[in-house]
Amino acid sequence: MSAQLELLRAAQAGDREACEQAVLENRGLIWSVVRRYSGRGVEADDLYQLGCLGFLKAVQGFDFSYGTCFSTYAVPKIAGEIRRFLRDNGALKVGRSIREQAQTLYTVRERLRQELGREPALSEVAAATGLEPEEIARTDLATDTPESLQQETADGLTLEGMLGTEAPEEGLVERIALREAIDQLPERERMTILLRYFKGLTQDQTARVLGVSQVQISRLERRGLGRLRENLER
Repeated sequence: MSAQLELLRAAQAGDREACEQAVLENRGLIWSVVRRYSGRGVEADDLYQLGCLGFLKAVQGFDFSYGTCFSTYAVPKIAGEIRRFLRDNGALKVGRSIREQAQTLYTVRERLRQELGREPALSEVAAATGLEPEEIARTDLATDTPESLQQETADGLTLEGMLGTEAPEEGLVERIALREAIDQLPERERMTILLRYFKGLTQDQTARVLGVSQVQISRLERRGLGRLRENLER
C-alpha cells in the first residue's frame, strides 16, 4: 500500500495528525479548486478553509475498494463545499422553496440508499416524494455541482464524447473549468446541457422541463455544445 493511501486510511479512522498531514500534502489540489471561485466576494483564505472542509469530507466518504484515484473523488467534493457556501450565503441566489425542496430530496435519497443498498433511480425518488421527475431535475440543477464528463444521458451519450476531446478530463481541476464554461452559456442552452448530460434526461423530457419542442432542444443542444468547445479552447 502506498504511503498516501496509508495516510488517508489513518485520517479516515480519525487520526487527527493524519488528517492535518493529508491536508498539508494536498494544499496544491485544494488551492487549484479554490482559485476557480475567487472574485465572488469571499476572501481566498475563507474559501481555502471551505475547501479543506470539503477535502476532509472526501476523506471520510472515500471507498478504497472502488479503485478510484482519491483526487478524482476529492475535487468535486471540495468544489461542492465551496459552491454550497456561496449559494447559501447569497453569492449564488437560490430561493428558499428550492432549498427546502432540495433538503427534502436529500433526506429521501439518503433513506432510499439505506433501504435499497444502492443509488435510487429518478423514478423511485419521484414516487417517494410525490414530485414529478422534471421538478426534481429543476431542483437538482439549482443546487448540485455536476461531477463527471462521463455520466451518460438516457440516450447513452456522454459530454466527453460529444465534445470530442478528453482534454478537460486530463486534469481534475478542469472539471471545474467545465462548470464555469457551462455557466457562461445562454440560459436555455445551459439548462439543456445540464438536463441532458448531468441529469440524464432524454430530449423529450428536457423539452417538457423547459416548455419547448424536442426540435428546439436538439438545436439548443447543438449550439450549447459548440459554445462549450469554444469556451474550453480559449
